[in-house]
Amino acid sequence: MTEEVEKINLDDYVATGEGATAISYTHKTRDTIAKLYHPGFEADRAKADFLTSCTVFELGIPTPKPIRLVTDGERYGAEYELIRNKRSFSRIISQEPERLQELSLTFAEMARKLHSTKADTTKLVSAKEKFRRFYLEKDLVPDFYKQKALEFIEKVPDTPNCVHGDLQISNVITDGKRTLWIDMGDFCYGEPGWDLGMLWSMTNKMDEQKADLVFHMKQEELKAHWNIFFPAYLGTTDPQKISEATKRILPFAAVKIPYMYDIAKHFRLPDKAFPYLAKLFG
Repeated sequence: MTEEVEKINLDDYVATGEGATAISYTHKTRDTIAKLYHPGFEADRAKADFLTSCTVFELGIPTPKPIRLVTDGERYGAEYELIRNKRSFSRIISQEPERLQELSLTFAEMARKLHSTKADTTKLVSAKEKFRRFYLEKDLVPDFYKQKALEFIEKVPDTPNCVHGDLQISNVITDGKRTLWIDMGDFCYGEPGWDLGMLWSMTNKMDEQKADLVFHMKQEELKAHWNIFFPAYLGTTDPQKISEATKRILPFAAVKIPYMYDIAKHFRLPDKAFPYLAKLFG
């Protein structure tokens, strides 16, 4: 693992996937996969994400090994260990819906273990500080919303435990032998609510078209996934405790949604969205 950026020839690779921020290219002869960010994402972003992935790997979090920083001359990214014959949990559920319960419970166990892992706070970013800077430095939300967000952020403890940054079942893969976390670029440390709030939003508020695009799943499957996952994560089936825990994570979603739209799409939410989102602060 090195910080030097190496140029690759895409003739040696085959494009095998495209996400919101990057395209993945599988090497034709080696067990590696290169992830190149779309134009508009700077080299510094690729480097930061790669170094974060290296830190996560060194912590012992199960994730593909990061190998090197790469560029095709225009776009920047990184190359990772290729996990052959892998499928994401969301892809498996879309193809084998009878496994929804099993994989949702496995995901809950993985999330609990991740959130109980102590982070290297000398190398990872504080989630609290990251979101505080976002609201102070970027003019992407109305003033009333910025005030609510900053007030909430100020109250959140700076817990030194691992946070994935994009915790969802498309970011867990398995080849039948190993089960691994992927997309570690936004990995940080802090309260688990930073993960759980956004997961609640994705599983409960995503429309049918986006559910199919992102997860290859139907809306009702995503909601069923959440309703299996969250009680298992909490370790309780008590409706009152689940309701109280849900209310506690909603403000985290309210803070994080504008940030996610910015980093994933370079997109500012329309003003009409903010009065609705503000209700999540309670």
